Amino acid sequence: MAVIDVNESNFEAEVMKSKVPVLVDIWATWCGPCRIYSPIVEEVSKEYTGKVKFVKIDADDNEKIAAKYNVMSIPTTLLMVDGAVKAMNVGAVPKETLRKWIEKNL
Repeated sequence: MAVIDVNESNFEAEVMKSKVPVLVDIWATWCGPCRIYSPIVEEVSKEYTGKVKFVKIDADDNEKIAAKYNVMSIPTTLLMVDGAVKAMNVGAVPKETLRKWIEKNL
């Protein structure tokens, strides 16, 4: 399953009410590290089809969400389970590091 674009209007349905854990990639178009990290998130998402939902949120277009989760730097990755943040990672990480982080926090 591909990474879903989420915004303030569908955040509740896609993330908060998700039956499976959700990896939330908070990014922005102008962010260099975000552009490097995005394909890594896309690739890893294919390995977790049915187990983890992957979504991305543009921090500039969805400031309320970014503020709610105290996002100070991007990219920020949240792993949310039952509508609550289980883990948070700031900065772009290599594919293997992302995999290990997800496994550790599932």
